[in-house]
Amino acid sequence: MEEGCKMQQITYTKSIPVKKQYDVIVCGGGVAGVAAAVSAAKNGLSTLLLEKSNILGGLGTLGLINYFVPMCNGRGKQIIFGLAEKWLRMSAELSWDTIPEVWKNGEPKEPTLVRYTQRYSPAIFAYQLTDELKKSGADILFDCMVADPIMDGNICTGVVVESKGGTAFYPCRVLIDTTGDCDVLRRGGIPTVSGENFFTFIGKMVTLDGCKRAIESGDVGKVCESIFGGSINLFGDHQPDDIPRWSGLSAEDVTDYIVRNHLLILEKLKATDRKTREIVTTPGMPQFRTTAHIKGDYSLKVGDAYCHFDDSVCAINDFEHRDHLFEVPLRSLTRRDFPNIITAGRSADGTGYGWDLLRVIPPAILTGQAAGEAACLAIQTNAPIAGVDIRTLQGKLEKENVMIHFPDSYIPEDRTVIIHGKNAAEIEGGHM
Repeated sequence: MEEGCKMQQITYTKSIPVKKQYDVIVCGGGVAGVAAAVSAAKNGLSTLLLEKSNILGGLGTLGLINYFVPMCNGRGKQIIFGLAEKWLRMSAELSWDTIPEVWKNGEPKEPTLVRYTQRYSPAIFAYQLTDELKKSGADILFDCMVADPIMDGNICTGVVVESKGGTAFYPCRVLIDTTGDCDVLRRGGIPTVSGENFFTFIGKMVTLDGCKRAIESGDVGKVCESIFGGSINLFGDHQPDDIPRWSGLSAEDVTDYIVRNHLLILEKLKATDRKTREIVTTPGMPQFRTTAHIKGDYSLKVGDAYCHFDDSVCAINDFEHRDHLFEVPLRSLTRRDFPNIITAGRSADGTGYGWDLLRVIPPAILTGQAAGEAACLAIQTNAPIAGVDIRTLQGKLEKENVMIHFPDSYIPEDRTVIIHGKNAAEIEGGHM
């Protein structure tokens, strides 16, 4: 279509069946979505999780970003607990693991600079998440995409879905958007903020050398290694000038990203012996990290390091830098003008690097857990989600082993926050 031409539109009507009504509908089965659905269902509310692919876990499984980033302060003190801790340990039960020896049996007795992390089998972890979901009592529909939320003013009454069975409507009392891209929020008219994504693409391959390492070590986890298309880091260092920074919010963006990376990997393969390696899996979804987040009632910032929030729903740590501690306010997941809608995970509200702090696996699980509990409390007390009794919500999360406020004793004497060589003022001024 030529620039300046008016986009053509069509309007059509369609009668669709109304399916079962649920108390809570969770859109998107990444780790945040599973945590939200499990938490809601365990409270006895009817819960439906909608997932467009055929496995749970999102970027953490389908996207091959199979890594629990550090869950400690970098000095031997664990910060992140709750479902994130449970699922990290679960991911090591049936497959290889990389939990550091000093953390094998929990928090070390002595201070250590070794951080508490874990890589895991993406496929096995996905199956375990299915088990967690079914044990909670939640319903799930795989291969089912949310087409549109149906809004009555500022209230979501349910969602229209597309699946093999056709188009259908599922009513709900509370909606949780954990699509990772704010797909439902954006289509429902809820204000969001878009981001940009760098040239990063990681697949998994097996080589003869990797097989040898695995056999010699007796550890099958050593058999796979990464193969990169683009390999730009999370700060965008050395992003090529001729490569766009994708929003990830259109089919054209997604396609351009995928095609460029597929062709780049093919070029790399041409330089290797075809009998010595095999790509065993490629990302089943774009490995975008920051596509869109809610424009919430509060945006978490780097300058919030070491600050306590009255409405905190979890304490988290900086996965890249030692000592930096944060609390996530409920306001980063909600908007008061949309009383029955909440988000979590990659679409929680953070500014610059504050968004990065929220989007990785452990905080995504915790904010998903908080969203599920908040949704239940809102229904049980007939309150808007943003207006639930915060002390009650915090108490429910604490009973699930979530740290709400980090201890002041963990705060270092030097509270200077330096991220990638920049201080908080420089970061927030440039929205890094």
